Amino acid sequence: MRKGCAVKRQGIGRRELLKSAVGAAAGVGGAKALGLGERAELDATESDSAPMPVRRLGRTDYRVPLFSLGGQSTIEQPGRRDQAVSIIHRALDLGVNYIDTAAAYGQGVSESYIGEVMKERRKQVFLATKTRERTYDGALRECEASLKRLNTDCLDLYQHHAVHRDEQLEELLGRNGAAHAFARLHREGVIKHHGITGHSPRVLLKALQQYDFDCTLVTLNPADEWMLDREYLGEFLATAAEKDVGVIGMKVVARGRILERGLTMPQLMAYTLSFPVATVVIGITTYEQVEQDVEIACAFRPLSEQQRAELERRATA
Repeated sequence: MRKGCAVKRQGIGRRELLKSAVGAAAGVGGAKALGLGERAELDATESDSAPMPVRRLGRTDYRVPLFSLGGQSTIEQPGRRDQAVSIIHRALDLGVNYIDTAAAYGQGVSESYIGEVMKERRKQVFLATKTRERTYDGALRECEASLKRLNTDCLDLYQHHAVHRDEQLEELLGRNGAAHAFARLHREGVIKHHGITGHSPRVLLKALQQYDFDCTLVTLNPADEWMLDREYLGEFLATAAEKDVGVIGMKVVARGRILERGLTMPQLMAYTLSFPVATVVIGITTYEQVEQDVEIACAFRPLSEQQRAELERRATA
């Protein structure tokens, strides 16, 4: 069973935001831009647990807790509506205010389950979804479908999904590319912020250099599972901090593969959170895992460079 600090059932006031050691990864200052060291301002009356520490999501200026809810695992599986909805409600009850999903997750199933909860709790969530459409018309069509499934008329963050290769970036930024559709949606008030996601820090670095993105979602775990071009990670993180781009970590456990090698959930979350990321998005299999991951986030302490290196050694042994 995954262990962490105890989830409180009653509010106990405000909690000082835990500080993170971010300099070693980025190579430059970025703590101020990321909001590290600021006080958490989540009111305990809005949650039945002690507030999780929060960080600033870059230029969006939104405060997100260290643990955020990903739209995969149970939440993307057909025929599991009741379980998925209970997981989402419990996450919000415990102070999660950022949900990440995608049109591709369960071919719309994930967005539909989340949309069931958004009918009554939309104002509590910074809602992010993604599209793999690279063209102008394709992105507009898929955004409309996502809005319907999510039961909302506005997205807090819309992201280009799974941009791993140069040619994918070139297409979406091209004359008939999806980036122009995103710009139109922003002008019309349909999306508030524009993001990009992928497994390659090199490609994401190139994206930040070529376009004014607000957020980026990147693979980051000690085994380099699903990560491409790891040698560009430091430069990518430094550029994101310089441009005040919100960075979100994903693939923390690599769909459970790293847990099978003897590492624990607290170790893996601490590893990713010790880099200059605002939050980590994690897919949830069971109701209990929500509580466990919130506990881990509450107990987080940043790892030293030596501790991170040891986890990398163990994860890749």
